[in-house]
Amino acid sequence: MDVDIISEEENPMLHRTDVTFELSHDDATPERLQVRDSLAAKMNKDADEVVVRKLDTKFGMRKTVGQAKVYETADHARDVEQEHMLERNKIVGDADDAEPEAEEA
Repeated sequence: MDVDIISEEENPMLHRTDVTFELSHDDATPERLQVRDSLAAKMNKDADEVVVRKLDTKFGMRKTVGQAKVYETADHARDVEQEHMLERNKIVGDADDAEPEAEEA
């Protein structure tokens, strides 16, 4: 799977870069987590800092166009992104969220 970055747009207010990319693949459309790992490697980032928002493959084509948000840190991603996008990209929540509940019990 080859990843080519089409465009990058800095978004300093949200501590991220909005990326549009194109994948060339031999088989079926790759899974979101495979795409996330490949894109993170291409941009020299940790996988938890990359949120793949959209993958669009035209019928019968071996190319996929996608959109992703690449954050400065995983904490910025957790602060900004919606819960369902964090779940889809397997970005775990803060350990601090679970601790107060355990202390109260």
